[in-house]
Amino acid sequence: MKQLLFLGGILAMLQFSIASCSPEANGEAAENKPVKVGLKHEDGQYTLLRNGVPFYVKGAGFEGKDPSSVARHGGNTIRTWRTGDAFITGQEMLDAALEHGLMVCMGLEVGRERHGFDYNDPEQVQEQFERIKAEVLQFKDHPALLAWGIGNELNLHYENLKVWDAVNDISKMIHELDPYHLTTTMLAGAGKQEIQAVSERAPDLDFLSFQLYGDIVNLPRYIKEANYEGAYLVTEWGATGHWEVATTSWGRPYEQNSHTKAESYLSRYQQVIASDKQHCLGSFVFLWGQKQERTPTWYGMFLEGGEKTEAVDVMHYLWTGSYPENRAPQIQEFELQTQANTNEAVFAPGDTLNLFAQVTDPEGDELEYVFELLAEVPVDQQSEGGDFEKRPDTLMRLESDLNAVKLPLPSEPGEYRVFVYAFDSQRNAATANIPILIR
Repeated sequence: MKQLLFLGGILAMLQFSIASCSPEANGEAAENKPVKVGLKHEDGQYTLLRNGVPFYVKGAGFEGKDPSSVARHGGNTIRTWRTGDAFITGQEMLDAALEHGLMVCMGLEVGRERHGFDYNDPEQVQEQFERIKAEVLQFKDHPALLAWGIGNELNLHYENLKVWDAVNDISKMIHELDPYHLTTTMLAGAGKQEIQAVSERAPDLDFLSFQLYGDIVNLPRYIKEANYEGAYLVTEWGATGHWEVATTSWGRPYEQNSHTKAESYLSRYQQVIASDKQHCLGSFVFLWGQKQERTPTWYGMFLEGGEKTEAVDVMHYLWTGSYPENRAPQIQEFELQTQANTNEAVFAPGDTLNLFAQVTDPEGDELEYVFELLAEVPVDQQSEGGDFEKRPDTLMRLESDLNAVKLPLPSEPGEYRVFVYAFDSQRNAATANIPILIR
């Protein structure tokens, strides 16, 4: 029995070795050795080095099991928020990335003050340190590992600056155990006080990482105001945030349609990220997948069914220099009839919506439409900082080959949101929504 187990272990090692030598993997990864990552500063310019070769991060924030689509669209790196979750382990994620020639900025889960973590409690801080140390030892030699992300948005709604002491201790521990990889921490925004606090209390970090959405246009000014002269990554950026847009008179945010979002992805990347050739090491677009946050469509570049939106086409262009062969539909307008005495979508119980969507397809593909009505997320159930948020149930759904339909409203007063999806036959989609009030 021991001989069988021994042979089984040998076979498993051989299988892993074969997978590591896939055509997509680089030579150094084929040897199943850690990749040496460094940071060069010369003539005022920072360059990320991967085994001595310049490496610019064309990355995506990724949650899921199969990151192959990132590679297919020209990306070279994915970013995680932790070393594993209920759906995939850290080992599985690193192996999947390696299989498709991708690197990984591996997130390390660090306690947040807004979730109740107490950085005045040395025992709690030490327990966290030991847990993270074990995670580092487990994954530090994987050939797909690029860098360590120590915590995510630890400055969001925080007061205790000791969190940066803990981050610095973790970074020092990583550098002692893992001489091959760099460390960073991901900040919500790029505030002057936060940048200066982290720079002073966590000097062991190799560079900082910033996360901004609509406000990313101000990043160059923020960095200058903070006198930060180091290297940085933009580890989250994408659609304009729900806290950055206009709202209805009853307080619900207006989400931009998928075409407007795609245009902002293009301009923000070109004007902010790609334009800083001195300090910016690259970025991770958010989110390469789908999630519920205020709506099921706000931040995900894919829909719940896996269909890609125009934002993916934009990243394909930015990463490769050309658009994909078949592009997503582009929505110009989504309208509904409103009462004559208001510019907002206010209706009576049982009214009928007259909906119209103007959508074009770059290849002229025929389009199918889906119209849905969802209740808004109750205010007391809205998430903060990307935490879990429950998706509202779909109350009504209408499929049509027409872009103009009538949709009956429920008899219950309340806050709702009406959606339109336009699908081509190639698993591409456009989407828009409008918040409405029934009273």
